[in-house]
Amino acid sequence: MKWETVIGLEVHAELSTKSKIFCGCSAAYGGGPNTHVCPVCSGMPGALPVLNRTVLEYAMRLGIALNCEITGISRFDRKNYFYPDLPNSYQISQLYAPICRSGYLEIETENNKKKIGIRQIHMEEDAGKLVHDSSGTFMDFNRCGIPLLEIVTNPDFCSAAEVIAYLEKLRETLLYLDICDCKMQEGSIRADINLSVRKTGAELGVRTETKNMNSFKAIVRAIEYERERQIEVLEDGGQLFQETRRWDDDKGISYGMRSKENLQDYRYFPDPDLPPLHIDDTWLAEIKADFPELAYQKRERYVRDFGISEAAAAVLTVHKNISDLFEAAAEKSQTAGAANAYGETANLVTGEIMRLMNLKNMQPEDLTGEQKFCLLAKKLSSLICLVTSGKINRSAYKETVEAVFLNDTDPEKYISEKGLMMVSDDNAVIEAVNAVITENESSVADYRSGKEKVFGFLMGQVMKKLGKGGNPELAKSRLEEILKQN
Repeated sequence: MKWETVIGLEVHAELSTKSKIFCGCSAAYGGGPNTHVCPVCSGMPGALPVLNRTVLEYAMRLGIALNCEITGISRFDRKNYFYPDLPNSYQISQLYAPICRSGYLEIETENNKKKIGIRQIHMEEDAGKLVHDSSGTFMDFNRCGIPLLEIVTNPDFCSAAEVIAYLEKLRETLLYLDICDCKMQEGSIRADINLSVRKTGAELGVRTETKNMNSFKAIVRAIEYERERQIEVLEDGGQLFQETRRWDDDKGISYGMRSKENLQDYRYFPDPDLPPLHIDDTWLAEIKADFPELAYQKRERYVRDFGISEAAAAVLTVHKNISDLFEAAAEKSQTAGAANAYGETANLVTGEIMRLMNLKNMQPEDLTGEQKFCLLAKKLSSLICLVTSGKINRSAYKETVEAVFLNDTDPEKYISEKGLMMVSDDNAVIEAVNAVITENESSVADYRSGKEKVFGFLMGQVMKKLGKGGNPELAKSRLEEILKQN
């Protein structure tokens, strides 16, 4: 009988708020140890939490995007456990009345489309960080109180491919909502994998939880490893235990950390310092009215309104920074009167810009900094206008794009200094054509005897004489005319 894999996910997303969830301390990543702390987030006696309103509104945004029911009266609970990086010895979270419930996210893999059920989304605070070195263990509370949304799915996944499709779609949604930067290397988004195996049609098996996964590649490897490990134990007649496991990506294995806690172990009870949250229809309507365009909506619009292919639209919306760059450059080009502005910009971004990003080992999230971003869009727009108006050729266009992207060069200055402006002087072109015909008599004779492939060679020689600024259309026209004269 075949083994089935059953997987559920708990994804923690750090919110991109300026301050923490229950105090005014900075929520920025980094900083010297214990420099972003106050009596509230460091757990001092008598300090009272006050909810950051933006955190609640971000949670509502995500709930709407994931087709959830928004809880009219929500509240916070205390999740009690002792660990050195948790100064209060409890975490403020939501169990009994989470902000969002009963949603779904539709995913697509090579094999099928599928709706993944979202059991709940709840707000909570992050814990601190333990720093270990040879002299001991130190506690950095900068991360204490960073606002988190935990997105809990139903056990609806049956493969690593489905898990990755879900995580990619969820990350895309968080980015386009502009509520999380999703920098996995900084822990902004991380996943806990709950996995069990069972014989086809049997009841759910014993699950394990692999904690704090922050790499898609590692998640795939961890799922495959844990699936095979559980099957091997059961087929050998062994017994599985509900436990929390840690993944070692260097060794490609996981190991048990502790037995998995049950709800009663955490002794949840309503937080007495935080009142219930009342969300009325008016507030919810305001959030919906200010809702951003999501990635799938942008893809549909690009295809429908701009005539861009579905494949190109998928590349343009792979990250919010990419789509923002595309739209900014295209709008500027359109305003400046460039022909086929959106199509030209789409070709530029999906082609040369993506190639240069790969060359620099650059990620979409590296396209940051409002001033720098706007300047890049402006420079790319000016190049699009130059090439579509016939002032530079495609070769010069590609060369200048590379100089602009890699070296932040001024495009017009670069074109002037390199002599890349298109040579459209008819006399100069005719002179170059005549020189090539004189220097390549045998090739000219071959062409006139019917060997048309020779034309490409002759055309290349003409463009070589004209230099980088040669006008290929004019050169082709004059070469054809003169070859036919004799």
